[in-house]
Order: sequence, then structure tokens, then C-alpha cells
Amino acid sequence: MRWVTRARCHVDRTACAWLIRRFIDPRAEFSFVTDPADVPADATAFDIPGYPFSHHGTDTTFEVMVRTHSLAEPGVRRLAEVVHEADLEDERFDAPEAVGPSAIVSGLGELLGDDQQLLDATAPLYDALLVRFSSA
Repeated sequence: MRWVTRARCHVDRTACAWLIRRFIDPRAEFSFVTDPADVPADATAFDIPGYPFSHHGTDTTFEVMVRTHSLAEPGVRRLAEVVHEADLEDERFDAPEAVGPSAIVSGLGELLGDDQQLLDATAPLYDALLVRFSSA
């Protein structure tokens, strides 16, 4: 399936791409747009305002996807809290770990300058966090 999101990804979008590949669509292909009007008709949009997989109320796109797909794997809920705090910084959850993913994803984004490479580079970060939170 083809998925599309906004260019210049940060934590919520990189985490969503990881979530999609890990639990929803292992063969997912991603593309990026700078203008939401450029979302192709044959793609599923995420983290683009006005689409079903986006922020809703006080929830991040990651939280919306976890809920929509009824993902209950160990560690996913805690990871959703960390992604929330890294993305929104609203202190809704006690997630001091959020500063790490935020800094790493921002730095990698600047270093790599390519969203597809950023998704590939950050996937092990989310894998590692899931393992850590699954065993906690």
C-alpha cells in the first residue's frame, strides 16, 4: 500500500511510518508532500490535517493509529506516550525519555536531509524503545 505524509518528518511521522511497517502494512511504501493538496488519490495519508490518520483532539497521529488498529502489543502504549510527549511537549504523560527521540530524530533529519533515509534510520530507534518498554 502507498502511504503519504508531510515532508520534513519529525517524531510523530517517523514513529507512524515505523508503526505502519511493523504492525499494519509490512510492505508499505512512503512518499512525502509539501502541499496537502498534492496527496495522491491512491495513497493513505497520515499526519496531514483533515485526514483520518492525523491529530485528533489531544492525541498524536501515532496514538490515533494505535487506537484505530487496536494495537495492544506489549510496550506500544508506553511508546505512544513517549511519541506524544516528544511531539507535543504538553506534559500529558510522565515521559522523560521523550527528549531523546526528539533530539535524535531532529539531528538525523538535519544530517540526512532526506525523509526516506530518515524513516530507515529511525526504525531501529523505535524497535529498541519497543523492546525496552515491553520488558519494563
